[in-house]
Amino acid sequence: MEELFFKDWKSIGHVVLATVIAFITLFFFVRISGKRTLAKLNAFDFVVTVALGSTLSYMMLAIVPLIEGAIVLFLIIILQYIFAKTARSSRKMEKLINAMPSLIFYDGNFIEKAMAKEAITKGEVFSTIRNSGIDQIEDVKAVVMELNGQITVVRKSEGNGISSLDDIKP
Repeated sequence: MEELFFKDWKSIGHVVLATVIAFITLFFFVRISGKRTLAKLNAFDFVVTVALGSTLSYMMLAIVPLIEGAIVLFLIIILQYIFAKTARSSRKMEKLINAMPSLIFYDGNFIEKAMAKEAITKGEVFSTIRNSGIDQIEDVKAVVMELNGQITVVRKSEGNGISSLDDIKP
């Protein structure tokens, strides 16, 4: 029972050193891996984040040796890069790796099937529209559930150019 709170000073020193090295290692790898690692999470990024966090905690608690943990961190970030690059070059891989955005409201109509699939209520759609500073529902062209789970409101516009909605099936 005594070791529940304190084992010995050597163990404390080991954990402190392992934590500092593991933290700096992860910081270095995340920094060089780019902004995608820090972006709002989609399902793929969530898995990467959990894997990084789990590996980091194992390194900090000296459950795995630091070099092995650093190799795991490096491999996770390399795999994330490979998957992201593959998704950029192949539409099929993009659909497999990333969820696709869903229209949940379009031209004054709620898209009930999409709302049910995404588990979104009309109240949540209205709330998002209000949070966007829009009073009149007639001013809304679309409401989109983005691939990271964020809900975006698109105002109606007068332009005839390329629409930000062109990649979404109604």
